[in-house]
Amino acid sequence: MSVLQPSTGPVSGSHYLDATEKNTSWGLLPNAATRPLLTVASGSSVCLDTLSHEGILPDQGRDPAAFFGRAGIPADQLLRDAVDLAASDLVLDPSLHGPHVVTGPVAVAGARPGDVLEVEVLRLDRRTDYGVISNRHGRGALAGEYPAAPPGHPVGEPVPPVSLVARAEGGTGLLPVGDGRQLRFLLAPFLGIMGVAPATERPVHSVPPGAHGGNLDIRMLGTGARLFLPVQVPEALFYAGDPHFSQGDGEVALTAFEAPLRATLRLTVHSDPAARRLAARLAGPYAETAEHLLVTGLDEDLDEAVRKATRAALAYLDERCGIPAPVALAYLSAAVDLRISQVVDRVKGVHVTLPRADLTPLLLAGATR
Repeated sequence: MSVLQPSTGPVSGSHYLDATEKNTSWGLLPNAATRPLLTVASGSSVCLDTLSHEGILPDQGRDPAAFFGRAGIPADQLLRDAVDLAASDLVLDPSLHGPHVVTGPVAVAGARPGDVLEVEVLRLDRRTDYGVISNRHGRGALAGEYPAAPPGHPVGEPVPPVSLVARAEGGTGLLPVGDGRQLRFLLAPFLGIMGVAPATERPVHSVPPGAHGGNLDIRMLGTGARLFLPVQVPEALFYAGDPHFSQGDGEVALTAFEAPLRATLRLTVHSDPAARRLAARLAGPYAETAEHLLVTGLDEDLDEAVRKATRAALAYLDERCGIPAPVALAYLSAAVDLRISQVVDRVKGVHVTLPRADLTPLLLAGATR
């Protein structure tokens, strides 16, 4: 495939932001003091180029030509915005910053704290046909076990990351085993980061998710999904990044198939009393797909994240369907899955998948969004 360079190829949506340095932040999320790059009306569609951090990070040499060249990716298949960002003088301090590159923010006119910003994922186009899966710095579900030190590695020295380049072929991912064979798996692109600015002027690390959304890493938020974010600051200040070609629930290595996407999203503000009341009760992101309604639980402790997600589901079932808590809890236990979004982002994520088919007949009058 040809790569989708900045400002080239198909661009859908009423507004477009490329992922060049002027339109992105590396390692920090927008906050209440960040100036928006553009302002759009509620209901507008925006097209955002996003960059993966994998292949440009300092521990990978901050030289994508050399990094991807070792995997056989020719220079003419590199994204100019990735090459330019890696070569820039931007300081990325692991003690202060996360790894992620985010595009934005976009102000949505009229949004105010307490409202809900709906982010509808209209389209996700791959910008390349390759990406990276990494395990590094003793992080991930098996921190302390992987990455394993290579033979002869000095005791006590940091273990280098294991960063594997994978390819995309149609709707299939290809991961080399190392002996001539390849693992093949289905692709399901989504944005790991979609969020609004938190109500603070302090720096906001890109890794932990929160009530603002951010690094949720919920793989169900692909094309057709709708994410609902409680607005924290005037005009919401929406941003996106951390693009994936695929991810398994848990994301146990640390990263999944990280690779750049061009995302077209519709941003709609909901300010009606029902939407504001639900957002206040859930106190965090929720979402819809064709088959499920999702609520989230976020906490550094996975058990507490499960409890928060369960409480959020009870609140949702009460607010939208009028189901008493004892009945709702029984229903969750009998028919509903709690999935681990990720265990690698400091704040762990759980999402409850409520079947739409079960609940649509029970929705109360006016119970939308």
